Amino acid sequence: MSDDVIRVFLVDDQELVRAGFTMLVDSQADMRVVGQAGDGGEAVEKIQVTACDVVLMDVRMPRLDGVEATRRLNSLPQASTQAPRVIVLTTFDLDEYAFAAIKAGAAGFLLKNTPPADLLSAIRQVYSGDAVVSPSTTKRLLEHFAGALPDAGTERPDLGDLTAREREVLIEVARGLSNTEIAKLFTLSEATVKTHIGRILAKTGLRDRVALVVLGYETGLVKPSK
Repeated sequence: MSDDVIRVFLVDDQELVRAGFTMLVDSQADMRVVGQAGDGGEAVEKIQVTACDVVLMDVRMPRLDGVEATRRLNSLPQASTQAPRVIVLTTFDLDEYAFAAIKAGAAGFLLKNTPPADLLSAIRQVYSGDAVVSPSTTKRLLEHFAGALPDAGTERPDLGDLTAREREVLIEVARGLSNTEIAKLFTLSEATVKTHIGRILAKTGLRDRVALVVLGYETGLVKPSK
């Protein structure tokens, strides 16, 4: 297998679903399915001995669900390689475990009825180090479960290190805007927006865009709609 092929691991309790994802992923020249599991516990065991880059993780599964499996994968001691990036797959009605999965370290989440082209694009984005955040889904999900968020009476100390522009960019990321939309809003280049986001991540110690969305809500920079 070529070094530039994205190694994908599938986790879903429905064999038919895994078969469909396998056909889709293996149809691409730059990615291959390297393993499968029918529940979270099996996934954690197999992934420890299977080199993979991206995990497509169902949320609702027997024995061990996708939330706990994601948490365990991200807590595994890593020797010479990083933990695989996890994309959580949610149901159309915004599965109540999705927010918890992101908190557990998932690189993003997608609805299970996401068009194939968008799913493949998401795999590539996550592999490249970005996070998959659907603006509409992010907004609906976080606002729907806003009651589960910690009180936002005080800001995290590290937000004080942000410049005024970085804070503005963080707010728009948390609102679900894309880099292109943020660039247009502030009359900046997309490259400049990416630079700002990189600096925000470095200053806050967070790892990706999904975590910034959560941070925006947790700190009260963005308020859920009533």
